[in-house]
This record gives sequence, structure tokens and C-alpha cells, in this order.
Amino acid sequence: MYKFKIIIIALFTGWLAACEKPLQAEEEHQQHAAEGNLKLSVYELEQTPFLTTTRATASEACSHLVFAVYGMDGTKLKQNSQKIGDSDYGSTSFQLLEGSYQLVAIAHSSDNNPTMSDLHKIKFSNSTGYSDTFLHYQTIEVGSQPQTINLSLRRIVSLCRFVINDAVPEGITKLEFYYTGGSGHFDATTGKGVANSQQKVRVAVEAGQQQTQVDLYTILHEDEDLLRLKVTAYDAADNVQHEAVFEDIPMTRNQITWLSGDFFTGVMPVASRNFSTDVDIETVWGGELRLTY
Repeated sequence: MYKFKIIIIALFTGWLAACEKPLQAEEEHQQHAAEGNLKLSVYELEQTPFLTTTRATASEACSHLVFAVYGMDGTKLKQNSQKIGDSDYGSTSFQLLEGSYQLVAIAHSSDNNPTMSDLHKIKFSNSTGYSDTFLHYQTIEVGSQPQTINLSLRRIVSLCRFVINDAVPEGITKLEFYYTGGSGHFDATTGKGVANSQQKVRVAVEAGQQQTQVDLYTILHEDEDLLRLKVTAYDAADNVQHEAVFEDIPMTRNQITWLSGDFFTGVMPVASRNFSTDVDIETVWGGELRLTY
């Protein structure tokens, strides 16, 4: 049983000020050394064979891959960014001097690649967007002989899937989901969040639309944590028409927390409410937690 504190604020005016400054997209350094002495190939994403995932359901898995090599002092030395459709998607090669290095590979479907300059603070933001994200990190030794490494990427995000069962009323044109408790920045050596990010997702809606579903990704600071979510409905003039705040949403890495109910007609001004939970184990995500508001 989980307790949710739900606060309802109706007809609130004014646009929510952006609390996280958009990050300038980092210049991508393309490295296409076909004869490099270090060859990398993505083998799987969180126990799902990569070839099956990318060929059959690429848009559902990841549309971007980023490979980066860092010195042992954390200095970024080389980077190769790929997208679905590239002939070499899923594999790359680097020419490196003999020595020790740190290797990072990231798979995601955000609009743009994250800022990769700091190994310990790789940054997605509201401007780049948030998506399903997978990570591989390891230290490597490059010697006199070429080597090939097959990479297994693990999911580092958790997902809050917010579902509105009732129809969107007349006059509502957009929804904003503003959530805190997780992070858009992570340490590549651990896969854990390293910032108290203020994440935001906006979606357009139409009157009469039913079963609205929005996926909210975040990177937790620990394997389990809590999110705070504010959902706001606006009209075409950006006036607030309906708003609700959901406290203490339980989240787990590699798990989907479903949060569903009648948002426009069913959410009442109640201080707290108890929920029964049901966890379903599936092959792609580690599990699902279903809650009703």
C-alpha cells in the first residue's frame, strides 16, 4: 500500500517558469576509423538481443547511439555519434595509443544527444528531451594488438506512465508534466542520477481525446526513489484550466510505474488516498507497478 498526497489547484493562472536552463548542444565529434585498433559492437540492450531490437522495433528501443572514449583522468578523447539509418549503426572503431581508457556507450531516443564533456555528469535536458536510455561503461587496456569488444547496455531509467482515462474537455489544448525527484544528468561510471533536475514534458491534446498516455522518463539517484509530479492543463491562451499535484510516486530503476485515473472529472481535493498495487514481470522492463489516482 502506498500513500499518495494529491493536491488540486483549479483555474490557476500563469505559465510555470522554466527552472532548468536548456543546455547548448555539444558539438559532436564524428570518428569513423574503419581500421582502428579498438572495435566496438553493441550486442544487447538490457538482455534483449540488439539485432532483433534495432531491426524489428528500432523506434521503440533507441534511435541514437553515442560511443565515447575518456582518459583515466576523465578527459574526453574521442566520440562517435550514430542514428538509425546509418550504415554502421551499432558498431564503431577508434584508433588509440597503447594505454588505459574509460569506455562509454549510450543508446537513447531523445531529440539530440546529451552533453558528454564530463564523464561524471552526462547531461540530458528539457531541450534535448528524455527517453528510454541504456548505458555501457568499462575500463579497457589497449595494447599492441587490435581488439573487438561486444557491448551489453543496461537500462538506467525508470518510467512513470501517466494515463488519463476521461475525455479531454473543450478548450484544453495542451498538458504540461513537471516532475522532480529524479535526474536528467547521470554519472557514466554508476548509471545513477547526479542532479536534482526539474524535468518537464509538454504534449498537445484535442477536445474529446480519451485514454491519453504520456511517458515520463527519469534517472534515479538510487535504485528506488520517489517522484513529485504536477500535471497542468492549459487552454490556447496558456491559461491554466485544471491542475493536480501527485506526491511520493514510488519509482524503481528499470520498472514502469503506471499512474491512471479520471484526471478531469475524477480527481477530487483529498489530502491523501491509499492504493493497492500489482506488479507484473515482463521480458523488456524489469516490472510494472500499477496505481490508480
